[in-house]
Amino acid sequence: METGVGGGRGGGHPRLGELCRRLADTSGPGGLEGRALRLAESITSALRSGRSPGELDDLFDELEEELLAAGHSAGLGSYRTTPPPPTPGYQPLPVAAPGHPALHVLACPRGHCGRVEAPGDDAPHPACRVFDQPLRTVPIR
Repeated sequence: METGVGGGRGGGHPRLGELCRRLADTSGPGGLEGRALRLAESITSALRSGRSPGELDDLFDELEEELLAAGHSAGLGSYRTTPPPPTPGYQPLPVAAPGHPALHVLACPRGHCGRVEAPGDDAPHPACRVFDQPLRTVPIR
């Protein structure tokens, strides 16, 4: 079952995590144009209707092929030769300091991917664009 909060093994469906990152990228379409965008919409629609990410591996394969053909060398993989560009939604976790310990993180609302973010000061929770829900609070202590 893919309900973990971290990346890697047990951290949810890795390609869903990358799709989530691309959808949350406010600096541009993240390679999701034309057929790739239609595939992403098919995947999100199927997930919202209750299908598990593992059932959609054929669609993820097609989306990955589209991204690779469009010149996105990492496709939906977690391997990269350069780090992804920083996006407002994906920020490093704050360092726990006296008086300001990080007590929780924000994660995938359904536990399907490894997306984890630091909570913002009095900011509304960022949204998961896959499930169209705010990220959920997960205690870390």
